Amino acid sequence: MSQTSDSCLDKWMGREALAEAMIPVIGRLYRENNVVTSIHGRSLINKSTMNILKAHRFARRMSNHELLLEETAPLLNALSELELGAAAIDIARLTEKFRAEGNGASLDEYLRAELAEIVGKRGADNRTSTDVVLYGFGRIGRLLARILIEKAGGGHGLRLRAIVVRKGAENDLVKRASLLRRDSVHGSFEGTIRVDEEANTITANGVQVQVIYSDNPATVDYTAYGIKDALVVDNTGRWRDADGLSQHLQSKGVARVLLTAPGKGDLKNIVHGINHKDISDDDKIVTAASCTTNAITPVLKAINDKFGIIHGHVETVHSFTNDQNLIDNFHKGDRRGRSAALNMVITETGAAKAVAKALPELQGKLTGNAIRVPTPDVSMAILNLNLENGTTRDEVNDFLREMSLHSDLRKQIDYIDSPDVVSTDFVGSRRAGIVDGLATISNDKNLVLYVWYDNEFGYSCQVVRVMEEMAGVNPPSFPARDVIAPIAVLEGAGA
Repeated sequence: MSQTSDSCLDKWMGREALAEAMIPVIGRLYRENNVVTSIHGRSLINKSTMNILKAHRFARRMSNHELLLEETAPLLNALSELELGAAAIDIARLTEKFRAEGNGASLDEYLRAELAEIVGKRGADNRTSTDVVLYGFGRIGRLLARILIEKAGGGHGLRLRAIVVRKGAENDLVKRASLLRRDSVHGSFEGTIRVDEEANTITANGVQVQVIYSDNPATVDYTAYGIKDALVVDNTGRWRDADGLSQHLQSKGVARVLLTAPGKGDLKNIVHGINHKDISDDDKIVTAASCTTNAITPVLKAINDKFGIIHGHVETVHSFTNDQNLIDNFHKGDRRGRSAALNMVITETGAAKAVAKALPELQGKLTGNAIRVPTPDVSMAILNLNLENGTTRDEVNDFLREMSLHSDLRKQIDYIDSPDVVSTDFVGSRRAGIVDGLATISNDKNLVLYVWYDNEFGYSCQVVRVMEEMAGVNPPSFPARDVIAPIAVLEGAGA
């Protein structure tokens, strides 16, 4: 029976009231207990009423059940009474588990059993904080800063302490702060930013960041700023091998280095979710590979594990970057001297070969090329694969959708099947890549997949995951395991 317009509005206003009441509970859990709450990986920290409602609506993609605020609001309130220690808690997955496994227990009884290791520990956090220095403050550097500030919490985990840049002008500090505050692609910074020109600091949401001017990575004395055993994240791309990057290790106060680009030589190229466990305490220099490598490697691993890949070709349709010219001018690279804003530009990509560094079983099986297009962000990888075992379009899509929900790769792989999505819909995606199910083509052993990715923000999220792994600062995550829900086929499920 259809609802009247009045009853629809009344129902909506009731849901709004529940979402509004959740905001202070989410905030207290974060500030007082170091508990980060999320809905299927979508953080609820500092979110508006509307964002909370949208996150609940999004959850209908995950199972046959829409996530109801009538269930999550009481769950959050119950969590707030348990005096929890530090943790990451997915309230959607926890609600699903309680619904499936509660067996007549009260909500309080179930949560005390499920979260036993952190109940009663009120904010206790066994993680040690790790000082972070961003060497370079361009597109990736500023997005890393936003993510690190967002995750600052009570000061545990990764602590952004400094950025290092070459001074560009007398009002350099103000300009750096302004670029952090405003972004033409990713929007305004959520919070407040203050500049102290005398101390040469930028303070964002209470996180004080020292701005250091230098053009030599080997001569900075970080200990002079109270920074020690720092993880330096090199965003410049200027040095790609061990010799160049080891210059950072010569500076006082530096312990380890992470490069936000593909590395050369024997450096470990890490794609989080694939080979992050390969990082050892002895690895002083690690690279986070490229945005494209991060986008395609998880999907390729999933397909290879399930169907086997004989060989394949990766064609990347990539947004232009600062390396290209805005208008025609000399460039040392072929074609890149032509206007990025007016042309599609064929160029090379090392992503196909780089996959093998993280996934050795695909060594020699992939080729690749790239086309730069006149968009500022969000790219697409087209994977044309020849498989060992035949499959169908529906089987592949169902498998990848399940991988995006309930596998160890759910932080890397997303799935969507909306008929109207375009590139700008994926700006700000925190996943490494998003499979477009409606574009999938399968002809027995020939498979074509289309994978969207935010080559700036999605990649930056992967970089932060590698940083957390290097620093060993991941909090315990709950629920520890999933309830495997049946795949729901919903009209417009990807919207």
